[in-house]
Amino acid sequence: MSAPGSLKDIYLDEMKDLWSANDQMSRAMQQLSDQASDPKLKQMLQDSVGGIAKHTDILKGLIEENGGRTAPEHCKGMEGLVAEALKHGIEEAPSDGRLRDVQIIAQYQRMSHYGLAGFGSAVAYARALGKSDQENKLKSAVSEIYKADEVATRLAESVERAAA
Repeated sequence: MSAPGSLKDIYLDEMKDLWSANDQMSRAMQQLSDQASDPKLKQMLQDSVGGIAKHTDILKGLIEENGGRTAPEHCKGMEGLVAEALKHGIEEAPSDGRLRDVQIIAQYQRMSHYGLAGFGSAVAYARALGKSDQENKLKSAVSEIYKADEVATRLAESVERAAA
């Protein structure tokens, strides 16, 4: 890949990176949901897979609208976060299910916050490029991710109390 020559190029690169990040996070969420002991956590992780797929569809559509090649570009940032999530949630996870759940939630939130940063940047780029319809679609995704993060935080508080 060559260096971007315009804000539109940066915008397209961001969305392709997010697509890859979403794909990686979705696979990790599926694996982590199998390890969760709390039924609400298991459900939240499974629901997040659907939300991630929805946001990926938005990204694909926006890339296409902007004339970009509809293929993800491997996101090394999410690769590292996924490796950490699988390490702490599966490979080196505590045998106590409540403690494992605490770690899974923390890893979920790390990955989600990384996605929020990328989606937030994409919103700003769409706005700067005068693409208000695209900005609104991306803002909608950001809002949904924030809501999911709030659910994760409330769940973390209850799981952490149980693990204490």
